Amino acid sequence: MLEKLRTYIGTQASNPVAYARQELVTSLLGWVPSLPGIAARGLAYRLILAADGTPAIEQSVRIRFAENVRLGRNVFLDHGVYLHACPGGISIGDDSLVMHGSILHVYNFRGLPNAGITIGRRVIVGEMSVIRGQGGVTIGDDVLIAPQVQILAVDHVVQSARAPIMTQGLITEGIVIEDGAWLGAGAIVTDGVRIGRNAVVGAGAVVTRDIPAGTVAVGVPARVVREIDDCDPPVDLAPPVLHQLRNERMELAAATGVRRTG
Repeated sequence: MLEKLRTYIGTQASNPVAYARQELVTSLLGWVPSLPGIAARGLAYRLILAADGTPAIEQSVRIRFAENVRLGRNVFLDHGVYLHACPGGISIGDDSLVMHGSILHVYNFRGLPNAGITIGRRVIVGEMSVIRGQGGVTIGDDVLIAPQVQILAVDHVVQSARAPIMTQGLITEGIVIEDGAWLGAGAIVTDGVRIGRNAVVGAGAVVTRDIPAGTVAVGVPARVVREIDDCDPPVDLAPPVLHQLRNERMELAAATGVRRTG
């Protein structure tokens, strides 16, 4: 029984002390709804994870290996987000949003050397998306990830018909998504892929090879169908959703007395 308990704790935190602290803070405050909950979590969760400023963390966000999580300024974690940041960690840059029900999952218990998830600044991760970082996922700045996208930096070795696939080992080459890319709803990005700067991946596409910068790729498997015009972009301010979030944070600070940082 004791060994099973030790094994369970080992899948949740780096050590029993970190587990106890993580569970105490999240159990006390994780369920608290609305503005009081956001304000309380923004302060208290800094006891269990690293944050530059005060993050906005909604109700029912679940965090494992919280000591390996780093949040930049003005990060927003929506309701039901799940972060599992065992060795390799999860880093989310300034002004980034992780929307409802999304899963960021490192789950590295095999000593994989490049495991981890690094997300740049002003990134939006759409609802119910999944990012698996066993082989390492690096996402640049200003990347738009639509709902239900899967970014899977891990694959299984398929070599022998005489053994279960799950016993044949893993392939973990990693995934890189460069600045300004847009992944359409339901797209799947497989291990070993690089998506270039300002590239577009169409909804439902399955990316199995590199996508060059400034191109549009669609289909299964994804293929480049055109290049994006090299012209001056329209005048654009920060995305409206970021303006809205900043305004909400300012209102929250005024209502609760929590000073806004950044």
